[in-house]
Amino acid sequence: MLKKVSGFIQSHTLCEPDSKILAAVSGGIDSIVLCEVLHQLKYTFAIAHCNFGLRAEDAEADQLFAKKLAKKYEVPFYTENFDTRAFAAQEKLSIQMAARTLRYTWFEQVRQQEGYDYIATAHHSNDLTETILLHLTKGTGMAGLHGIPAQNGHIIRPMLTVAKDDIFDFVTEQRLIWREDISNETTKYQRNKIRHEVIPVLKEINPNLEETMQHTAERVSQAEAIVHAYIDNLRQQCFKEAEGAVYLSLVPLNATGLPVVLHELLRPFNFNYTVVLELVEALEGIPGKQFDSPSHTLVKDRDQLVITPRNLNRFGSVIIAEGQTEVNEEHVYLTLRYVPASEYKLNTKPHVAALDAGLLKFPLKLRPWQEGDWFVPLGMNGKKKISDFLIDKKIPANLKAKTLVLVSEQSIVWIVGQRLDNRFKVTEKTEQVLEVSLQRKPAAS
Repeated sequence: MLKKVSGFIQSHTLCEPDSKILAAVSGGIDSIVLCEVLHQLKYTFAIAHCNFGLRAEDAEADQLFAKKLAKKYEVPFYTENFDTRAFAAQEKLSIQMAARTLRYTWFEQVRQQEGYDYIATAHHSNDLTETILLHLTKGTGMAGLHGIPAQNGHIIRPMLTVAKDDIFDFVTEQRLIWREDISNETTKYQRNKIRHEVIPVLKEINPNLEETMQHTAERVSQAEAIVHAYIDNLRQQCFKEAEGAVYLSLVPLNATGLPVVLHELLRPFNFNYTVVLELVEALEGIPGKQFDSPSHTLVKDRDQLVITPRNLNRFGSVIIAEGQTEVNEEHVYLTLRYVPASEYKLNTKPHVAALDAGLLKFPLKLRPWQEGDWFVPLGMNGKKKISDFLIDKKIPANLKAKTLVLVSEQSIVWIVGQRLDNRFKVTEKTEQVLEVSLQRKPAAS
């Protein structure tokens, strides 16, 4: 087992001997073996465990078991509780997809915050076989035929070459204890139905099914690399990023094979092929139609597509105290500085607001715009609804939803990154300037 995993890691260059690894641990047999293998191979690792709140006392017991496992290996332990059912209902996802989205989003947050190089999952060769068969059953492209990749960004799967029988032999040899999830035995889930009812029949035809599937997946992956080279070249022509959004120009795209090409271009944003087909049909229609993936929102805007991350933790109001020098939120970063008017050189760029500090009433508030909000655009004397301003600016629908306003008492002083309110501009009477600068954080992909 150890030799097989070590060789797989080296042959696929999954990580370095000194890499810091965050191990995804449920408490089941596969993740228990992953921990023991990482320990015996002397990798620096930590344990991350998700409690999805779906199995009552069993979920609590799994969480405690994972915590004790971290203590056994003397490694850091990270855990999070999720209201998975509420999230699934809110985002209109299946429970399985909701759990997957929450799990990988949180793993990546921990990886970045705590300084880990990779996230390791315990997927093995049987998982790969099940995944390919499940994809074939539902319909798939090349990506579905390679099953589970050994590496996907910062996610690595060092046990992908190991069969389930090897795992059982290893836990017996090492006398390891694990938590059994009884839901693995029921055939009401699609993957379990394939595992318990389909694969045994296929293994009567080919006893080496898992090994054959792995070889097939590797061949498909090599062919896919050729396609990716073409798509990467196209991506350089089509994509640009600005102000928290990704813009995909339709101009360089040829109508021939457009659904397949668009699907590959949009794959990092988790849009499935069915949605892409609907999108292609909508390209000849009027702008503004919106499409959602589990992680992103896409809007068709004339000759381009505008893609923004879906904010899984809704942006609320932020209070800004007098003298505060920065605001650092999930998708926006503001810097604030006070300058005597006599020393200030006016900056008229849209991402900078030069405000008369003497006219402001603290604390200020940063919040999303709301229906009914109005302001007096710089250079004008009359009111204008923000909704009308955004329409006039031809802001795509998914970017409208992310528009923020800076508020003093009940008055909007700045549509952040777009237009200043005339009532708060710097004039000859201004004694002190508050300069607020916007820096959008990059869109997640």
